[in-house]
Amino acid sequence: MTASAYRSLPSVDALIQAGDVFALTQRFSQEAVTAVARDVLRKARVSIQESGKAPPVDLLIAQVVDRADRAWGTWPNVIVNATGVVLHTNLGRSPLSPEVTNAAASSASVYSDLEFDLRSGKRGSRNAHISELVSQTTGSEAGLAVNNNASAVLLTLAAVSSSNSGKSEVIVSRGEAVEIGGGFRIPDVMRQSGATLVEVGTTNRTYARDYEAAITSKTAAILKVHPSNFVVEGFTHVPELSDMVSVGQKHGIPVINDLGSGCLVDTRKYGLDQEPQAQTSVTDGAALTLFSGDKLLGGPQAGLIAGKKKWVDLVSKHPLARAVRIDKMTLSTVAATLVAYLKGSYESDIPIWKMISMSESDTAVRAEKWRNETGVGTLERARSAVGGGSLPGQTLPTTVLAIDPPGNPDNFLSLMRNCPTSVVGRIENDHVLLDPRTVLPDQDSAVIESVISALERSKK
Repeated sequence: MTASAYRSLPSVDALIQAGDVFALTQRFSQEAVTAVARDVLRKARVSIQESGKAPPVDLLIAQVVDRADRAWGTWPNVIVNATGVVLHTNLGRSPLSPEVTNAAASSASVYSDLEFDLRSGKRGSRNAHISELVSQTTGSEAGLAVNNNASAVLLTLAAVSSSNSGKSEVIVSRGEAVEIGGGFRIPDVMRQSGATLVEVGTTNRTYARDYEAAITSKTAAILKVHPSNFVVEGFTHVPELSDMVSVGQKHGIPVINDLGSGCLVDTRKYGLDQEPQAQTSVTDGAALTLFSGDKLLGGPQAGLIAGKKKWVDLVSKHPLARAVRIDKMTLSTVAATLVAYLKGSYESDIPIWKMISMSESDTAVRAEKWRNETGVGTLERARSAVGGGSLPGQTLPTTVLAIDPPGNPDNFLSLMRNCPTSVVGRIENDHVLLDPRTVLPDQDSAVIESVISALERSKK
């Protein structure tokens, strides 16, 4: 039986000549398609060995086509985020505005003055333009952009701790020696940078005097880390940044402030707790302020460093700066994002701030449109999360479309994900919830079509 199952498998050539697979050879190289076909047949033989049955030829053809579509198609794929989580880490965090993406496209498709000074006709600095924009938006003397905030932390610690021979100690509160996700832990990063961790205070209470008592002749810096993805409540105390700066200035030691989320906006305006702003950190005297580009800044993945020119220059000249350098497309998108703040148009130009500033009544109008167009569900009040390791526990009022699907809600969401445009929602109390807050304005039709399609397929 097993022998006949093996004999029923098509040859590689026969599989490649099959209609849909042959069509692939017209779009891609014969060698690439052949490699996929061979692998599919290899796995089919393994399946025969385990079950004694050969997969049908139609299934083998479908597997080749599916492998090719997934591997060689445009990626990442467009997804409609109806979860209500604004900064959804798994879905790419901050979506970019058309203006910002156009800036990236234009910088990538032509030659540019990335490292060319048009006035002198000589080589220029790729950081000069960003440094000016960071200075204008935060009030700092200078700025620098790297590929993400983890790099900004690593680079800054490496540069500061190696700038003075024998001074490698960096003081951190025990309550701020945190892990921010993906196994990224401040103590581990500090070891990789060459800095020596000196912990002070306790998990829940640290005072400015604790930092001062830990200063020695080997102290290179004081590091403050904003716990952007968790909250410690109750019997707690954290010194003000200005008090830490006073300690640092007294002993000639720089204070580095890792803000993580990178907020330039007063979040209290939207009914949220106040998130530390980069401008305030600069005003309070931090030598270097570090923050992300793809969280509350609302731009691409990047790490921004704002601070005193002396320290920014020191960081930018460290050998590691080359390894974490930002590419030209990301530079252009960071620049376009910062300009939106200078224009005062961030609520309309930066998608995440458009989402956060959306009123509950606006979400209700869109949810009702979805219900009317699909003919299913009820409107329910719910909460949208900011997410993305920012403003932990903070939510915004919203109105969602709640669907009681036929059958299992997980299966219904799976059907919605497997539509021409994938739609991702969430489940609460066995209901599928679709939140308009995180759905871009031109994606309403995709939500409606996905719901209708999922309903029809779930009845089969």
